[in-house]
Amino acid sequence: MMLNKALECNTVYLLLGGNLGSREENLKRAIALLDEKIGKVISVSSLYETAAWGKTDQPAFLNQAVALQTNLSALEVLDRALSIEGELGRIRKDKWGERLIDIDLILFGNEIIHVPDKLQVPHPHMQNRKFVMEPLAEIAPDVVHPVLGETILSIFLHIKDPLEVKKL
Repeated sequence: MMLNKALECNTVYLLLGGNLGSREENLKRAIALLDEKIGKVISVSSLYETAAWGKTDQPAFLNQAVALQTNLSALEVLDRALSIEGELGRIRKDKWGERLIDIDLILFGNEIIHVPDKLQVPHPHMQNRKFVMEPLAEIAPDVVHPVLGETILSIFLHIKDPLEVKKL
């Protein structure tokens, strides 16, 4: 007799952002689709507004961190997140260009993942970006970065990024 083995459930942290259209509505729609297509949303940060990073001649971004539980693999989460971006109207052009919605996979449990040209977790620049770390510190202050060995809150408190992040 075969036993059904429960699939492992991971807590995944995503950063959502957008600077075109109805920014807040786009984030709400993305969260609903994440809950429907990837896993149960267990925590959502406040909204944060920041100037554009990387390519500064564009509208300000709204950002929000989301934690969810999923039994999908990291690559499946990435593929579904990209599909959700497309469903919400995102067209990928410039690397740091304007966008209706952006969904970045920041942490996947305590895993370290590197799939060349596809996925790197933890997100390789998260610890240098206040617009990532501030909303993440709000919902996951005690989570430990699997590479740096520091809590999210500790990393946020020591970040050097001069970009102003405004909690709404």
